[in-house]
Amino acid sequence: MENDSHRDLRRWLKLYADLGVRELPLMERTPPSDDVQGDESAKPSPSAALAHLREHEIGECRRCPLHEGRRKIVFGVGNARARLFFVGEGPGADEDRQGEPFVGRAGQLLDRIIAAMGLEREEVYIANVVKCRPPGNRAPLPDESARCLPFLERQIEIVAPEVIVTLGRVALEGLLGESVGGITRVRGTFRQYRGIPLMPTFHPAYLLRSPEKKRPVWEDMQAVMSRLGLTSSRSDRS
Repeated sequence: MENDSHRDLRRWLKLYADLGVRELPLMERTPPSDDVQGDESAKPSPSAALAHLREHEIGECRRCPLHEGRRKIVFGVGNARARLFFVGEGPGADEDRQGEPFVGRAGQLLDRIIAAMGLEREEVYIANVVKCRPPGNRAPLPDESARCLPFLERQIEIVAPEVIVTLGRVALEGLLGESVGGITRVRGTFRQYRGIPLMPTFHPAYLLRSPEKKRPVWEDMQAVMSRLGLTSSRSDRS
């Protein structure tokens, strides 16, 4: 069976042939150094790209008034090569203290949802539209979201997930760039974000107030699992 390396070689050889190249110089390979890994040396790993985004592009951000009341910037957490990317709206009090998204009660519920899908928190990537806590845990204002959204878009670009799940209206409208009129009307149906399937669903904080909505969320996650080719031995639980 032809592997990826063979297919890549055949593609390059065909390209050279199309260009009229009939001979290639034989070059002596030198062992890669500790910080150079062949053809990938010029391209940072997703982990390194995320670290650069956090430290050098976001830095100690003061682009909007949200920085005035924050304790910590809440960047994102998870697998830099995750197949599944969850997007919330903004940090709460627990997240602001710890510097990590979804660590409070809503985060614990999200962890249970992820586990019910047969995954672990460390296997997915989790981030928010805004990286600083809005006062009183209110929803981010449009200007605040607009200032921070390019960083979320860059995170998605780096991770390159196969599916995105938006948690609540703010996250969905931020990525789609349009008003949806209410998450209840649009949840459960795949949208597209730059060619990536996007599933809108309820925010876990809403599920804490309305536990009867857990079943629709689980139905949404089952659709996501199907899209990813995942199976779970757990049913109807989150």
